[in-house]
Amino acid sequence: MQTITLNNGIEMPQVGYGVYLVSPEECERCVLDAIGTGYRLIDTAQAYYNEEGVGRAIDKCGVPRNELFITTKVWVSNAGEEKAAKSIDESLRKLRTDYIDLLLIHQPFADYYGTYRAMENAVKSGKVRAIGVSNFYPDRFVDLAENVEIKPAVNQLRTNVFSQQWDMEQEISKYGTKIMAWAPIAQANEELFSNSVLKGIAENHGKSVTQVALRYLIQRGIIAIPKSTHVERMRQNLDVFDFALTDAEMQSIRPLDRPQDFQWSHRNPELVRFLLEYDKKFNPNNK
Repeated sequence: MQTITLNNGIEMPQVGYGVYLVSPEECERCVLDAIGTGYRLIDTAQAYYNEEGVGRAIDKCGVPRNELFITTKVWVSNAGEEKAAKSIDESLRKLRTDYIDLLLIHQPFADYYGTYRAMENAVKSGKVRAIGVSNFYPDRFVDLAENVEIKPAVNQLRTNVFSQQWDMEQEISKYGTKIMAWAPIAQANEELFSNSVLKGIAENHGKSVTQVALRYLIQRGIIAIPKSTHVERMRQNLDVFDFALTDAEMQSIRPLDRPQDFQWSHRNPELVRFLLEYDKKFNPNNK
């Protein structure tokens, strides 16, 4: 497995398995399948409500803990130094582990400065190896990065051939921060599979369109966490290290980038309100 070196010297796998929208009931099986297929990076979050399933899989998989790389995220309902600290301990309990490899602030809302201080303390106490953020746009990212002790190792963003994050990459690289792509295969959008540029490149290499889309990110030094509940697709998403795109092919994909849909922008007040109420509406423990 190819790795990426973070700004604190820690290495993490460049391709991992994401469990967003994997049900709590199915999560243990899916993570065991992913680890059995060869994944060593597993990405979850408090707001996915499936950390316990990931923890059971970690416990049962038979792979030594130090060979796994576990990422989770602090949700906005746990924002603030005191609440975030308690939530980190709860995540450790659910994940059945003594430490988290990478811990992120999930959304740039509520008291994320307090959350980040709790995360810095967790690094110092040995509960967490690396910290970062998720869904931070350049302005909020720079404001945070300039005012914290431990610079963010990662900014996890919606990143794929249609959302390439070039401006973000330019800004965060000044801090040694890496992009970690969620939705790296555009959530299996039909446009991905019908795109003539991607189809042509896939035919040239005897690969699938999704493998080309992932390879594009890998060659840019981006970490990717594709999700599938099917073992064959898990294998296919991991089978992206035996070929390389040419410079011309890389350049032909770049024009596929497009402006972000404001509906899903973190600058859209309606989306912000939705995220701030998310835990109250969707947390199964509240029902």
